[in-house]
Amino acid sequence: MSVLPLRLPLRPRTSLTALAAVSALVLAGCGGGDAPSPEQQFADALAGGNVQAAADLTSDPAAASAAITAMFDGLGAQVHSFTVSTGGDAFTLEADWDFGDGRDWTYSTNGTLVNLDGQQKLSWTPELLVPELGADSTVRFTPTTGRPPEVRAADGRPIMAEQMVTLVNLQPSADPAAVAPLLTPIVPTITAESLRGELAKADGKPTTAITLRESDIAPIRDRLSAIPGVDLAQQTRLLTVDRALASPVFGDLANVWQAGQDASAGWAVQMVGPDGTARRLAGRDAAPAPMIDTTLDLRLQTAAEDALAGVAQPAAIVALQPSTGAVLAVAQNAAADAQGAIALTGLYPPGSTFKTVTTSAAVQAGKVTPDTVLPCPGTENVEGRQIPNDDNFDLGSVPLHSAFAHSCNTTMARLAVSLPPDALQQAALQFGLGVDYTTPGLTTVTGTVPSADTPAERVESAIGQGEVTASPFGMALVAASIAHGSTPAPMIIAGQPGAADRSVAPVPATVGEDLRAMMRETVTDGTARVLADLPNLEGKTGTAEYGVGTGSHGWFVGIDNDLAFAVFVAGADSSGPALDAAGRFLR
Repeated sequence: MSVLPLRLPLRPRTSLTALAAVSALVLAGCGGGDAPSPEQQFADALAGGNVQAAADLTSDPAAASAAITAMFDGLGAQVHSFTVSTGGDAFTLEADWDFGDGRDWTYSTNGTLVNLDGQQKLSWTPELLVPELGADSTVRFTPTTGRPPEVRAADGRPIMAEQMVTLVNLQPSADPAAVAPLLTPIVPTITAESLRGELAKADGKPTTAITLRESDIAPIRDRLSAIPGVDLAQQTRLLTVDRALASPVFGDLANVWQAGQDASAGWAVQMVGPDGTARRLAGRDAAPAPMIDTTLDLRLQTAAEDALAGVAQPAAIVALQPSTGAVLAVAQNAAADAQGAIALTGLYPPGSTFKTVTTSAAVQAGKVTPDTVLPCPGTENVEGRQIPNDDNFDLGSVPLHSAFAHSCNTTMARLAVSLPPDALQQAALQFGLGVDYTTPGLTTVTGTVPSADTPAERVESAIGQGEVTASPFGMALVAASIAHGSTPAPMIIAGQPGAADRSVAPVPATVGEDLRAMMRETVTDGTARVLADLPNLEGKTGTAEYGVGTGSHGWFVGIDNDLAFAVFVAGADSSGPALDAAGRFLR
């Protein structure tokens, strides 16, 4: 059993409050006009949290004040009450401490009255407050926990576990020039100058220079602790077992872990002796918190992180299992981490990856089939918007499947003009894009596809520009939906799939099959030919302008058997970096 720090607010002791129950006096033969007895006044003072008033009613006010203060500080109950009953010079004090959430401690003590200088006082003994309380001991309330659970991968291997860490705290007197050489090999950005800056910002107060794992602190612990002004403090924290693993999903999983700890927590009131030993007086044992079994695939997670490690721009990979909706990997590089959880909630124009949706909408509307021959000029003015192909390539007239594989903007723009205003929006919803999911252990945003009320708006939306946005997670869900035939409910904690905010009918099976064939052609003979050596891969590239059109993001969404994924590279200027990252991920 481990002991957690006390977090309950301390009870005010200066006056009676609404939290304190009014103490009752049971007196035999007392008239209503009699002044309260000393023991009654003592109970009232304790109920009101008035330490000194209670102490002054005893035969040893100094000792009583210290003991009562320590009791209140140690217990910190949200509500407490005291009831006294008397008979002659002896009385009984009934105490009731309420620590919230059904955690109550009740007991009784016995006391006597003595006459001091003509005044009746309570004969002081610490046992007047708590049975068996000694002069050198006190009581405390503490939450307790059982064995901490692990966050585990799909194969049962631990991903995150509670571990001991050490805080390297610097007092204002610490010498940064002495500390920095020991920390720089661990974190290169820590220098004597950076530590001086942290101390300056602390404005004369201690500051934490770094928090280190046990493996990092062990070789330098003695040398650090020998530096004047350096204090080392140990804590337990939930950390990844493999320090190299990093994913934006770990924050949500840590919250699930903590919720499990809180729900299974016990509590104890302890008698603490002068040597620090503790004996439980009341409480409830903590239950073992449940293990958190996730759907994460450690091999794929590591591959995704490695695939992005060398990318300079913010980049992300999200991989799902189409058959189950299981989240297999969520990775982003350090540049992306600086912007937040972009893999799951970052919204960007999806560019030509959205042509999966546009093509689906056009086929479902009966406008075209994959073999319908359509023009693919290098550039075309559509509804006042000059739409160019990449480098103005011109295919002439080709079947729709070829226009898709080569990512003809002009073809898609012209197709979208004749569609109803909400056609693209509804087609996107069929692939989960624009649907919100409440998923245990996972915070996501899929994207936004508003109704395109004018032909000009539909032109923009058709090529994944204008008001259309998607997250890497959202585009991975699009790929998973195409692979599965309907949108699978996303899931990261085994057995706990997410709930959608709406129900949407899937695309007809033949449309999904057509899209997969076109995505395969994109790899074998289209814009993703650099991945043609991957025998089962189907995909769609995307380049999406942002801002005033001076820069563009790169995308690739893919399907490889029961794996669906999206790769996003911000500011890549083409889909090339996303394709390269996808190749590293898959190979």
